[in-house]
Amino acid sequence: MDSFSEPYTREGDDVSLDRNGITLSGRIIHVVHSLPLTATYEGSKQRPGAPPTPPLEAEDAVKETPAKSTLPWTLQPRFVALCRYQSTNEQVIVGWTGDILAPSAATNTGTTNTDHDMEKTPGKTTYVPVWLDDKVAHGHYDGYCKQTLWPMFHYLLWQDVATESASADQHYPQYEAANAAFARRIVEIYQPGDLIWVHDYHLLLLPRLVRDSIPEAVLGLFMHTPFPTSELFPLPSSFIGYPAPGSRTSYADHDVTVGRKEVLDGMLGANLVCFQTYSYVRHFISTCIRVCGYEANSRGIDVDGHVTAVMHCPVGIDAERVARDVQRPGIQPKLEALTNLYEGKKIIVGRDKLDVVKGVVQKLRAFEKLLQDYPEWIGNVVMIQVTSPALTDSPKLERMVSELVAHINGEYGSLDFIPVHHYHQALKKDEFYALLSVADLAVITPLRDGMNTTSMEFVIAQDKTKKSPSVLSEFMGISKNMEEALLVNPWDLGGVAAAINKGLLMSPAEKAQRHEKLYKVVTTHTSHSWAAVLAKMLLEQMGIQGLARQTPYIPKDQLEGLYHKAAKRLFLFDYDGTLAPIVKTPSMATPSEATLEALERLSADPKNLVYIISGRDGEFLEQHLGHLSNVGFSAEHGGFVRAPGSKEWTNFTESLDMSWMSEVEEIFRYYTERTTGSHIEVKKSSITWHYRGADPEWGLFQCRQCQDLLENNLAHKRPIEVLVGKKNLEVRPIAVNKGEIVKRILYLNPDAEFIFCAGDDKTDEDMFRALLLFPSGTTHVKMEAPLSSDAVFTTAVGHSSKRTLASWHVTTPQEIVEHMLDLVGPSPNIDSEKSNL
Repeated sequence: MDSFSEPYTREGDDVSLDRNGITLSGRIIHVVHSLPLTATYEGSKQRPGAPPTPPLEAEDAVKETPAKSTLPWTLQPRFVALCRYQSTNEQVIVGWTGDILAPSAATNTGTTNTDHDMEKTPGKTTYVPVWLDDKVAHGHYDGYCKQTLWPMFHYLLWQDVATESASADQHYPQYEAANAAFARRIVEIYQPGDLIWVHDYHLLLLPRLVRDSIPEAVLGLFMHTPFPTSELFPLPSSFIGYPAPGSRTSYADHDVTVGRKEVLDGMLGANLVCFQTYSYVRHFISTCIRVCGYEANSRGIDVDGHVTAVMHCPVGIDAERVARDVQRPGIQPKLEALTNLYEGKKIIVGRDKLDVVKGVVQKLRAFEKLLQDYPEWIGNVVMIQVTSPALTDSPKLERMVSELVAHINGEYGSLDFIPVHHYHQALKKDEFYALLSVADLAVITPLRDGMNTTSMEFVIAQDKTKKSPSVLSEFMGISKNMEEALLVNPWDLGGVAAAINKGLLMSPAEKAQRHEKLYKVVTTHTSHSWAAVLAKMLLEQMGIQGLARQTPYIPKDQLEGLYHKAAKRLFLFDYDGTLAPIVKTPSMATPSEATLEALERLSADPKNLVYIISGRDGEFLEQHLGHLSNVGFSAEHGGFVRAPGSKEWTNFTESLDMSWMSEVEEIFRYYTERTTGSHIEVKKSSITWHYRGADPEWGLFQCRQCQDLLENNLAHKRPIEVLVGKKNLEVRPIAVNKGEIVKRILYLNPDAEFIFCAGDDKTDEDMFRALLLFPSGTTHVKMEAPLSSDAVFTTAVGHSSKRTLASWHVTTPQEIVEHMLDLVGPSPNIDSEKSNL
C-alpha cells in the first residue's frame, strides 16, 4: 500500500498494566471523533476527500465477515489506529462513521444486516460506529469544533480560519447532541471493568455525560491539542467572527457564547485529564479555578467532592514502523533523484497542512529574512515546502501563500535558480520519506501545536543519511522533549532566520551529537509507551481516589419507610451548601420558598425535632429562619444554641479563653490588606477570613500562607483549631464544633428512633463522626436506646466519590429539600385545590 493509511500492529507488544495491585480486567474503550476506517457502500461513488455515513437506521457494531463477503460494505483503513495496550485486553474503538454517500437506488435496500456488518480487525480490536444525523455531524465538527474550539485552543483570534461567518455558537446545540449520542453508545456497550479513554476536543462534554449514567466508570480524557491560558477561554461567539481592526462590526454585537462552563464541567467528569505538556496542565487548572470557581489541591480539581486528577504525558510515534518504512525499496530512487536535482544546494524541507495554525506564512517570511540577512545563501539553498490540503479549505490563506512564494522567487530567484518550491498536494509515503531523508534542514514552525509527528519522523529518517538538524517552534507540545533541536519563536522572523543559518552551517560532529540525543528521545517515548503510561496513570488514580468507596445515593424507599415507623425523629441540617447553595456573596445565601416550606412542615410534626447546625452567626439565622418557632438553631459551629420554641440563645463559649481572637484578627487584617477582594467576618466565638471575591489563584495562595502562619506560630500555643473551608479560613475554639452539639442533642433525646443528618463540607464531618454508632473495629455493641444503625441517615451533599464519613449522598441542596418534602407528603394547599376541583 502506497499511502499513510497502512495499518500497523507491533507483534508481541505486551505491556503489563499492573500497578499497586490494580489490574485491568475488562476491555479498553477508546472514544474518538471518527473511526479509523473508510466505509464504502458497494455500487456508490465515494465523495472525494470525505470521511465515511450510513443509513440512519443502522444499529450495532462490528461483526466478523467471511473472507469472500457478499455484503454491501467495503472497509479500508483510513489512518493508523490507536495501538494495543496488551494482548489479553480487548480494544474497542467507538467513533462516528463519517460521511458515506449511498446511491439513490440503494437507499432503501436491506437494513437487516447491512448497516452493521463492519469488519472486526485482526487481533482484539472492535469498531463500534456512532450514527449521527448529517446536520448534527457537520454542525458538531465543521461548526463548533472547527469554528470555535479549534481557533481558541490554538490562540487564533482574528485569523482567517475556515470561514468568515459571524457566529459559531449557533452550532453548540449540535455539539451537545453529538456528545450525547456518543454517551448513549458507550452506555449501551459498557461492561463492568472497562477502562474508557476519551480523545480530544471533539468530545469534551462526554466524560460528564458518561459519569452521570455510569457513576462507577473509570474514565480518562486525553487532549491532543494545546490548551490556552484562562484569559482566552471565555469562548466568545466566534474568534473569527470578532471584529478585526478596521471592521464596521461592533464588539457589542457579540455575546459570550454558551458552553464555557459546560465544556469545563464536561471535562471534569473524568477521573484523569491528561495533556501534552505541563504548561497546558497549568492553563487548564487555572481556567477551572477562574471560570468555574473550583478549588485545586495536590490530588487535582475538586468538583463537589469528585476529584479530577490533571497530568501530562506527551504522545510519541510508532518508531519501529517508521524505521521500517524509511527502508522501503521505493524510497532510494526518489532520494537519488532529489539529490541530483538540487546538486550543490542545501535543501530545507517543510511539510505542513495548509492551516493558519501551522505557520506556513511566517515560515516563508522567515526564509525571505534569511536571504535578506545572509545573502550568501542566494543561489545556494532551496526550500521545498509541501502543504497538504487541510480538512477545511481556506482560499484566503492559500492565496496568501501562493503570492508570498511568487514574491520570494521573483525577488531572489533567477532563470536558473528558484528559491522556494511549493507543492500543495498530499504526498505518497515513499515521496515523503525520501524528502525527509534528503534534507539538510527541517523547518517545522507551527504557531501553536499539540504534537507534530513530522518532527519525530524526520529524526528517524535522518538516522541512515545526513543526521541533519531541525528548526522547531517552541510552541509545539513536543518541543520540551526535543531540546536538542533549534527551538525558535515562529513570530520572530530574524530569530528563525538565524536558526536556519546556524543549522545549515552546523558541523558534522555537532549534528551527530544532537541527532543521537533526539533519536534516543524519539525511539524511547513512542506511541506504545505513551499508551501504556496513560493506562497506568489512570489505574493509579483508581488507587489514589479509592474508587471502590463510592458513597451510595440515599435510598428513598428505605428513608420514607423508617421515617413513618419511628415514634421520634431527629433532623440535623447544615445550612450553606446543604439547605442553600454556595454563593459568591455569603449574605445572598437566602433560603428558597421550598426550603422554608420543608422546614416548617417537618417542625410542625410533634414527632420531629429539627435543628439547623450552621457556622453562621445567630443574627443571620434569626433574620432568615427565626420565624420558624419549632426549629432549633446552633450558630457558629456549636458556640451558641437556641432550642426549639425558645427565643434565648445559650452561649457555650462563656467559660472559654477568647483572648486569641485579637491576635488572629491582626493576622487576618494583614492578609486582607494584601488580597484585594477578601474580607474578615468576626463572630462571637470564631473569626473567618473570606477570599471568594479575590483573584482565585492569588486568594488560594494567600490562604495557604496564612494557614501555615497560624498553625506554626499560634495554634500550638492557644486552644484553637484552624479550619480551611470553601474559599475561607476559619479559626475557632478547639472545644467548639458541630459534633459536640450533635452529641448533646442525642444525649437529651435518647428515645430517638430515626436520625437524618445532612452536610456538605469538612466541618460537617464532625456531625457524621458523632453519629458513627459502630466505629471501625467494633465487634460487640450494647444498645440502650431504640435506635437502629439502619435508621441513621448521615448524608453528604456532593459527588459519590467525595471523601466523607457519611453513609449516603445526594448531589445538590435541592435534592435534600425534595427528600424532606417527600417525607411530609403533599402540601395541604395542593390537597385543598384538588378537592375544590
